[in-house]
Amino acid sequence: MPYFTSSTPSPTGEEKEQLLREDRRLLGRLLGDVIAEQVGEKIRTRIETIRQTAVRFRRSESDPALGEAAAVKAELEAQLDALSADETMHVVRAFSFFSHLLNIAEDAHQNRRRQAHAEAGSPRRRGSFAHALEQVGAHAGKEEILAWFARARVCPVLTAHPTEVQRQSILDCEREIARLIAQPASSARDETLHAEVLRLWLTAMLRLVKLEVADEIGNALAYFRLTFLHELPRLYAELEQALQARFQLEREPWLPAFLTVGTWVGGDRDGNPNVTAQTLEIAVSQQARLILGHYLEETNRLGKELSMAARLMRTPRAVRSLAERSGDESPYRQEEPYRRALSGVYARLAATAESLVGLHAAPEPVSARPPYASAADFAAELEVLARGLEEQGAALLGKGRLCALRRKVSIFGFHLAPIDLRQSSDAHCAVVAELLDRAGVDGDYEGLDEEGRAKLLRQELASPRLLHVPHAEYSAFARSELEVAQTAARAQRRFGAAAVSKYVISHCESLSDLLEVGVLLREAGLLRGSALDVDLIPLFESIDDLERCGGIMRSALALPLYRGWVRARGDEQEVMLGYSDSNKDGGYVSSSWTLYKATLDLMRACREHGVRLRLFHGRGGTVGRGGGPSYEAILSQPPGSVDGALRLTEQGEVIASKYADPENGRHNLEILVAATLEASFGSADADGHARHAEIMGQLSRLALAAYRSLVHAPGFMDYFRAATPLSEIASLNIGSRPAARRDSWRLEDLRAIPWVFGWSQCRVMLPGWYGFGVAVSQWLAEGRGTLEELRGMYLDWPFFRAMLSNLDMVLAKTDLGIAQRYAELAEEALRDAIFPRIAAEWEECRKQLFAITGATEFLADNPTLARSIRNRFAYLDALNHIQVGLLRRYRAGDTDARSVRAIHLTINGIAAGLRNSG
Repeated sequence: MPYFTSSTPSPTGEEKEQLLREDRRLLGRLLGDVIAEQVGEKIRTRIETIRQTAVRFRRSESDPALGEAAAVKAELEAQLDALSADETMHVVRAFSFFSHLLNIAEDAHQNRRRQAHAEAGSPRRRGSFAHALEQVGAHAGKEEILAWFARARVCPVLTAHPTEVQRQSILDCEREIARLIAQPASSARDETLHAEVLRLWLTAMLRLVKLEVADEIGNALAYFRLTFLHELPRLYAELEQALQARFQLEREPWLPAFLTVGTWVGGDRDGNPNVTAQTLEIAVSQQARLILGHYLEETNRLGKELSMAARLMRTPRAVRSLAERSGDESPYRQEEPYRRALSGVYARLAATAESLVGLHAAPEPVSARPPYASAADFAAELEVLARGLEEQGAALLGKGRLCALRRKVSIFGFHLAPIDLRQSSDAHCAVVAELLDRAGVDGDYEGLDEEGRAKLLRQELASPRLLHVPHAEYSAFARSELEVAQTAARAQRRFGAAAVSKYVISHCESLSDLLEVGVLLREAGLLRGSALDVDLIPLFESIDDLERCGGIMRSALALPLYRGWVRARGDEQEVMLGYSDSNKDGGYVSSSWTLYKATLDLMRACREHGVRLRLFHGRGGTVGRGGGPSYEAILSQPPGSVDGALRLTEQGEVIASKYADPENGRHNLEILVAATLEASFGSADADGHARHAEIMGQLSRLALAAYRSLVHAPGFMDYFRAATPLSEIASLNIGSRPAARRDSWRLEDLRAIPWVFGWSQCRVMLPGWYGFGVAVSQWLAEGRGTLEELRGMYLDWPFFRAMLSNLDMVLAKTDLGIAQRYAELAEEALRDAIFPRIAAEWEECRKQLFAITGATEFLADNPTLARSIRNRFAYLDALNHIQVGLLRRYRAGDTDARSVRAIHLTINGIAAGLRNSG
């Protein structure tokens, strides 16, 4: 058997998977060769032995009739116990890196399949823009669809959450391997691949120090540099070509910048004291340096390309004027108006970069020109050149680099990506209380009830005076919060209003939580009367807050003061829905349904006040945090709720999974656009599933009770800490943010991310399924409905179908045999009290899922994903078994630094193998 290849037989008759199998074998062989070269043939052989034993353990667990489970388990434990500390490190790194290489092979294969699909003229695939146009075009005309783009806003938002466990150096190696594996096979390619796999093996997988916010900013910028800067213009061009072909337009339309990429990195202060005004300034400046430097490079290249001579073509007056103002007096370019014009554009851009971020242009501009006042001025001069080429019959010359540069300016401006500010409502409350106290207005603001707070805040916001008192003593925290707002105001003045244009209020529970932020923004000059310079975005997270969010927004919109702010922002109200904390609070089923109901209530509240609702979905990578396939998730939103507007967070390792590979990145962006378009033109009848909604309400209540009875059971959190690597995750150098909001391990204080991450590591995936099985069985037993009704819901209702599809995926990734080994890390009494409940509910979930869907195995309707998961078991299982042994020894007092590093390496490898962790 080739080293590091799956023992799972490949499905017969599937030649389309042959290239994937070949890539897996090649990468596995190269990794094996590198290991033999670097640490010896003995280690390579031992790794393969452990892998085969892990495969046998899985087989014995899934088939109790074999009667081998206990013996194979003992054999595996003996093999692992026999490893020295150094050997353990080698084995862990080997299995971890193969998980990474398998991801690369799968991504490359998906890119190949999409390309082959397109070249063969196959039926348009779901999730493609062509398919979306076909669907929507059946009942919407050209004008209606083009008008949609004018009002649409689609924006994935990158966030720096502590589940991104890969180092930038590792990502760089893997990008090069991905580039090479996509090339035609040759001995030269394979030799270069061998060198890159060697480089990967010799690169440290773990950071020696904890990641700082500045590092996270740099990591986020890498995705813009490698993917977004190049792929967004390509995607726009493809969309415009598709629209032209669909509606037989004379020319390709120029779409507005409806698709952008935002970020929280450098501006998200909720629970992270390391994010300050200084980090916000770093983020804003570094982003601007990147985009301005890119513009300079592209403008310089463009000047070399547009070499047209005036004597060979008529030059429009506007282009001549631009050339004459350029200051370029070189005799070599006097008859080259486009080059002269671009010399002037380059000079102005260089002056802009120098004045905004101190960036020195190379090469030096040929003349001194004034900087641009805004990105719009830069875009206007590029537009002159594009129109000039079109007027003189050379439009084709404007379709390449010039068109891409114009598109980039429309998307990225001088700021690259809008940075959201985020802070918790209790932090705002504390700062406002301090301001009121120092100003002599009220010394006990925090002691007031909600009515008293709202009344006082309305009075203060109606007053023209500011609260800040010069020379008064303020806490370091209050000063820091005010400095953040002031830095945001400066960023807007320097780089444009889009640089920092949104403020997310975490744990928003009342009207006063919204008004408090108004007070703080006014102190920084971001609110002047009713002129508000940023969108206020309440984030509703807990089950209780989601159930009350419609009422909170009605109270706010009924207030003339707040309604004036919304009017100043274009009569649009953005609201963020928190998937992670609602799931931790109420479990998967209850969270899913409460979010759905909250969306409907928010739609009604905004409609009552003549306001357009825009939703921001706070989704994580896992189903337990709102993750899952984006296309199905968007189409399963309540009818009428998308309406051209979609913002969603891209968190942790999902960013690398979706956007590290440029081709894959463009594909994922296309999915967002296609799904948003389809959902916007879908049925607007939110009442068409009244009986379905009644059933979901009943299932939600039953699932909530089951979930909370487990997570609030005596000793449950002690079990969670013992049976997962939670404490070890908290010490891993993977993010700048603490694992808990307070110095506490209570469920309420623990962040949703390590909560989900911990359950993923031990292969339980509990947040993505617990409560569904008992809810359905109890609902049926009580005679509230029939199985046929649930089957009808699955067939007819996108929401229910998507919910069960995600459930299917996480149940498939769950492994109770592995989970049992982690359970053995807990004290016997805790283990006996908790684990049987988890195992019984998983079995009930499986039973009820299959009864509703008619399936007899997991992922029956998604064989590609099923194969992908099966291909990973041999390596994932081995890593899990090793991790259990390491945790047991470490907790028993083994303080060897190599053992600690090995634990962290297993965390990394398991996260990579699962492809979602938190």
